[in-house]
Amino acid sequence: MKAWCATVVLLLVASGAFGIDSGDDFADPILQARYERLIHDLRCLVCQNESIADSNAGLAADLRREVREMLRAGKSDAQILSFMTDRYGDFVLFRPPFVARTWVLWLAPALLLGVGAWIAVRIVRQRDRLARADADDSDLDSGPA
Repeated sequence: MKAWCATVVLLLVASGAFGIDSGDDFADPILQARYERLIHDLRCLVCQNESIADSNAGLAADLRREVREMLRAGKSDAQILSFMTDRYGDFVLFRPPFVARTWVLWLAPALLLGVGAWIAVRIVRQRDRLARADADDSDLDSGPA
């Protein structure tokens, strides 16, 4: 029974490794390097936090296959990325371009950090004023009798 369970666990663990195609079928190492770079630069639209190179999703496999076919067809990296962004939008890129429609993606972290710092400063100043007011009130209460 233990051997059977161990076999099942081993097959389940190993099946994940077979789910991601490696793209090792390029004879040219330069083409292989381009393929690897492209699939790491494209976001999986299902997982959203992984590249299509790291994702097991069916759509990621389709996108890897599409990239492979376009490389074999002689397309440039720019043409492949342009095709993907025309089809799926700038979200498919892990590093979207800094253009008018994506400025929020780039500036939102700094904007949120600035707003958080501004709120923190206001709270600290308000508490300081309240502490001083309480101290002044206690001085008045304990004055000469």
